[in-house]
Amino acid sequence: MKKITFKTLFTNAVFGLMLSISSLIPSLSHAADVTGTWKTIDDKTGFAKSFIKIEKYTDGTYGGTVIKMLPHAGSVPEKYCIDCPAPFTHKPIEGMNILWGLLPDSSQDGLYDGGKILDPLSGHMYKAKMTLSPDGNTLNVRGYIGFSLLGRSQIWHREASN
Repeated sequence: MKKITFKTLFTNAVFGLMLSISSLIPSLSHAADVTGTWKTIDDKTGFAKSFIKIEKYTDGTYGGTVIKMLPHAGSVPEKYCIDCPAPFTHKPIEGMNILWGLLPDSSQDGLYDGGKILDPLSGHMYKAKMTLSPDGNTLNVRGYIGFSLLGRSQIWHREASN
């Protein structure tokens, strides 16, 4: 019969703790990943507005492209960015990069900051930041002028992977 020592118990406890922590790391990194397809919800009407695909670019920044505009009762989605500044003027909204330059903020998990966002319906451009929920399924996207307090937020919902 093998004698169990304090050293054996301690070694097994440390090994078990390390194994438990390492099994959490993939889920934490997945939860902090904003890449994928998101359904946008209009903050004024509450209707689903579009699908945006967020990607990480080679320079380490994140951006988003409109992949589909969504109709709702009594409304036909705009097809072109009429009042947008150059180079977006009169370009199709579907396929347009409306979100760019966002970087992860090391001070807060799930926060991306320092970017720009274009509202293709109004033509206004704003500073942008976004915060991913802990479960990774909702994204609070904030567009603002000057200070973050002066702006609007939308909640976007992650679409399931195909």
